Amino acid sequence: MMTGLLPLFALAAYLLATGSVLMRLFHPKGPHFKLMFSAGILGLVLHMLALTQTLFTPAGQNFSLINVSSLVCWLVTVAVTVTALRTPTLLLLPVVYGFAALMQIATLLVPQDLQLQHFEQNASLLVHITLAFLAYVVLTMATLYSFQVSYISTKLKQKDFTPVSQYLPPLMQAEAIQFRLLMAGTVLLGLALAIGVLFIENWLGKANLHKTVLSALAFLVFVSLCWGHARKGWRGRTAITLTVIGTSLLTLAYFGSRFVKEVIIDRLG
Repeated sequence: MMTGLLPLFALAAYLLATGSVLMRLFHPKGPHFKLMFSAGILGLVLHMLALTQTLFTPAGQNFSLINVSSLVCWLVTVAVTVTALRTPTLLLLPVVYGFAALMQIATLLVPQDLQLQHFEQNASLLVHITLAFLAYVVLTMATLYSFQVSYISTKLKQKDFTPVSQYLPPLMQAEAIQFRLLMAGTVLLGLALAIGVLFIENWLGKANLHKTVLSALAFLVFVSLCWGHARKGWRGRTAITLTVIGTSLLTLAYFGSRFVKEVIIDRLG
């Protein structure tokens, strides 16, 4: 009973956090920050409790598509919320809270499949997956920051100083955070790939080949972007385009085939 109620309560908290931002986004006094953070943190706690119940089972760790997606969503939302407590990130909060709310709806409506893992028997796989998750979370944050940088840059060019602007970080600060995230995420992704190649059996087998190829392509895109920014000064539209391409490749690598198999083929087959 409680397993079904927790995502519902988390959904309500996330919707309240999202609404508290959007309804006063352009208000001179800004959003109700106490209400927003209180509701957001409550949603995160409820989300974590619900995820713990479905992810960890007596038979092993259930890494179904819904659970993996929910875990990544939770990690991204935690990271953005913690960042927002120190740095103005007003535009990112309704995005992550809104997406987290959608994730709760998916958890409630989509039947759970069992995709059991036993990480206690395979330390290398646990390290690889942990690094891969962290890389994806950090690079997703870099993507969100790249959109925020684009928005701030556009508003500065238009000399549009609406009330919301005072709750956004300075352009140079946002851009610096964006590229720090890109660098950190690229390093984490490289480590995850290296551990996979060195320690995981059947890394280049048929079942893992598409993930390996797409992840490697994403890694090359991010390495190229980091090099281009350091040596050629790449930024702006070029940085955003390459960041989105790299993150899209990683999303296809991590979730693409599993979505086709678990949602399309298994549901319609």
